[in-house]
Amino acid sequence: MLPSLDTILHQQLRLQIMSLLMSVESAEFNFLLEQTGATKGNLSVQIKKLEKAGYLSVAKSFRNNYPLTTCATTKKGRDAFEAYVTALEKYFKTK
Repeated sequence: MLPSLDTILHQQLRLQIMSLLMSVESAEFNFLLEQTGATKGNLSVQIKKLEKAGYLSVAKSFRNNYPLTTCATTKKGRDAFEAYVTALEKYFKTK
């Protein structure tokens, strides 16, 4: 029997966000916006969903009087991502 896939991560933009963040300590909103090609509104909504699930931590501050949002994965998020990848590998190995 194949494992079920995490419904939080099994959405294209949320998976893109987590994939980008897995290889860095943290990333700014504008970096994620540029890398994903998402709209500001959609990216913001998906970040909030990941944060609500406990997969991301979000820090808000200012740089030169402009708002700055920085995202980082949490341990729960890293563990969930690794479990998701492992589950996908099982799908690819089935005959």
